[in-house]
Amino acid sequence: MEYGICHLSIVPMRKENNHTSEMVSQLLYGDCFRVIGGGEEWYHITSLLDDYSGWIDHKQGKIIPRNEAEKIGINSPAYTTELIDYIETKDNQLTSLVLGSNISGVSLLNHTYLGPSFAKKNRKEKLLETASLYLNAPYLWGGKTPMGIDCSGLTQMIYRINGYKIPRDANQQAQLGTTLSFIDESKPGDLAFFDDDEGKIIHVGLLLENNHILHAHGKVRVDRIDQTGIYNIDTKKHSHKLRIIKKII
Repeated sequence: MEYGICHLSIVPMRKENNHTSEMVSQLLYGDCFRVIGGGEEWYHITSLLDDYSGWIDHKQGKIIPRNEAEKIGINSPAYTTELIDYIETKDNQLTSLVLGSNISGVSLLNHTYLGPSFAKKNRKEKLLETASLYLNAPYLWGGKTPMGIDCSGLTQMIYRINGYKIPRDANQQAQLGTTLSFIDESKPGDLAFFDDDEGKIIHVGLLLENNHILHAHGKVRVDRIDQTGIYNIDTKKHSHKLRIIKKII
């Protein structure tokens, strides 16, 4: 089985092996993956970060040894904490990196990281600071960057940058942590999950102080939250029905 690394800023993961297929997620620079199928033009991959599967153009990933992929992608990742950072290639060309890129593989790729020191891990107190960097990012299904992001990508990236690994989708994230009975029991950084009429988890947001929530709905925004759900401060209506609140860390 082959392993690889994303050497470009952002790479779409597709539902099927063609460029017109739905984007289900993204790889950011330095993200590592396992090749589980495909051919000469497309790799069917599973991300080592969260075991999420999809298809990428083979030109947008580089094959590397398994031990290097696991070291970079699982054992010792370090993430950028600036909205935009840069690496310099061996040909002295600049490539921009987005917030949350994995910079622990720069030497393997013969790149030089030009940003500040590697992000420290396990920084619970920094969750809200990181969350603020995504404000007003447009909603994008499958997105994971300040240029476009979905609700579960938002919570995953906020946790990821601060050293905490959680799954990609909202229904997977809802299976983690400790259930809280009331909003008043929660603290900033906890996650709130919302369901549809059939009881399926369809949305997630990061709880802030004073009964506010940051979530991706049209854009990354801050709204009020109560025991009913999210109260949209623009429409003056509830937009999402609260299902459960979880303390993840």
